[in-house]
Amino acid sequence: MSTDLFSPVTVGDMTLANRMVMAPLTRNRAGEHNAPHDINVTYYQQRATAGLIITEATQVSPEGVGYPGTPGIYSDEQVAGWKKITDAVHAEGGHIFIQLWYCGRVSHPDLLPDNQTPVAPSAIQPLGEAVTFDGMKAFVTPRALEKNEIPGIIAQYKHAAEMAKKAGFDGIEVHAANGYLIDQFLRDGSNQREDHYGGSVENRMRILNEVLDAVIEVWNSSRVGVRFSPENSFNDMSDSNASKHFSYFVSQLNTRNLAYLHMLEGDMMSKSTSVDYRALRASYNGLYMANCGYDKARANQSLSNGDSDLVAFGVPFLANPDLVYRYQQDLALNDADSDTFYGGTEHGYIDYPFFGQMTT
Repeated sequence: MSTDLFSPVTVGDMTLANRMVMAPLTRNRAGEHNAPHDINVTYYQQRATAGLIITEATQVSPEGVGYPGTPGIYSDEQVAGWKKITDAVHAEGGHIFIQLWYCGRVSHPDLLPDNQTPVAPSAIQPLGEAVTFDGMKAFVTPRALEKNEIPGIIAQYKHAAEMAKKAGFDGIEVHAANGYLIDQFLRDGSNQREDHYGGSVENRMRILNEVLDAVIEVWNSSRVGVRFSPENSFNDMSDSNASKHFSYFVSQLNTRNLAYLHMLEGDMMSKSTSVDYRALRASYNGLYMANCGYDKARANQSLSNGDSDLVAFGVPFLANPDLVYRYQQDLALNDADSDTFYGGTEHGYIDYPFFGQMTT
């Protein structure tokens, strides 16, 4: 029988009902103290028919914050909020991983404790603006992390992994993509260090390896995923040879027995691509999750060809809580309202109708 979106798949010791993954989607609707609250519970529960939900990016510490209204996973209050979500998803028969996040240089002093300067591998000011409580403000020049500070960052990831287990998650995804701290170390456009965290691909991957070593002390490796974005220019990112460098990074993950490798295949800021993602997929010996503008037909083709094992969908899940059913039955999709993607309340968040539901 051919593999398609609706085929079950085994991830570690879990069996997912289908291969449709709800991609991590920042919605900026966390409650007080960056803790999830009731509308977040409803939002995730509505979408629990996904084979796997990956939560919105979730900061591992107050210093990791980069946007207003984003949740954390470092306090007891946050754990209590997330526990309501994981319980709700599990009650619907779903599975849910939390994506662990540290924003690094694309944060802003207005968002950080004591108005501290954001940190990064190197003191390179990114082009662009940060989202703050007072509107958009230009990114500042970050402070290069001292080598003796990096163990503290690793410890924050480990603590977040421990808190995620208390919150009842099925696993964690380490966010090493999209211009955030770990990605800033991986790519040579943002990492110009001369110590053993910079220069060679081995050195640039060191912080990711140390994060993985730390979280795998908490979780079995088969419950840990990693997300990469080799050529995504979002957050003013670049790399001199993404194909070569990420081929190395992927090869190193082969030793980990991870839950999956989650790959953003392309550039969110343009439609051009220079990386051979089929080659990267072929070089990875575990489950490969494809992500970047997939629809049902393209996803099924990818799965049938063996180019992926799971496919992540973003905006389609945002606007269609019953996306699995709609794809199964070839039904029309709700249109997404981009004006309500970030921030706000219930509107554009938990009021998208299920198929056949009356709207007023």
